[in-house]
Amino acid sequence: MRRHIARLDAVLVQAVIAGALSFAHLHDIAAAAGQDGWKAWAYPVSVDLLLVAAWRRLRTLRASGGAVQAAWFWFSVALTASLGANIATAGLLDLGDVPDWLRILVAGWPALAFLGGTLLVHAPATADEPTPLDDAVPDPDGEVGPAPVPTLVAPEPQPIELVRESVNQEPEPEPTPEPVQAPVRPAAPSPLLTVPTALVEHARKVADAHQARTGAPIDTDTLRARLGVPAPMADRIAAQLA
Repeated sequence: MRRHIARLDAVLVQAVIAGALSFAHLHDIAAAAGQDGWKAWAYPVSVDLLLVAAWRRLRTLRASGGAVQAAWFWFSVALTASLGANIATAGLLDLGDVPDWLRILVAGWPALAFLGGTLLVHAPATADEPTPLDDAVPDPDGEVGPAPVPTLVAPEPQPIELVRESVNQEPEPEPTPEPVQAPVRPAAPSPLLTVPTALVEHARKVADAHQARTGAPIDTDTLRARLGVPAPMADRIAAQLA
């Protein structure tokens, strides 16, 4: 316990020293940029508040699985402002003659910090963030309590007579399958149907041309379509060509 307290005290002392130095550096930069009086003291507070707000928002988004790009951006902006002030007061910048671009940055910082803080605080909640009242059910007295746990109800036992009747019941006869009808075969061409010799010769020429063009013998449907004859006659012609 004593080691924990000593370690905590050392961390607090280090944090106070670092915060005080950073606070003083930001104040000096703001005063050198023309912000005198209470305004020079307000700049360090604004930078530190934006840094803390961005860090807290970053931790919340990490815990809920949300997007952290915006929080990282504003955290980087506040950290850059703090580090820039610390480095500028290390003798690299003449505080008696501050450049114009630094005066512009210092003068525009309040609007930038207000924009960042507003976007961080009023950002919409993500769909993964849990709501505290999802599993709560209000009591009749107005207090919110946990949701009731459902109870399992065992089925009522049936009488012995009903069980015996269900056992002694004869099984229902299985439905007999319907007889499968044999496929109807097309009727063979009538032997009495005569085909003219000229039509047979013409069909043979059509069949030879089809085989020469496709490399396969002509089928009955194609022959019937090419000759324009009924199906029985086409079957008869095909039988004579075979």
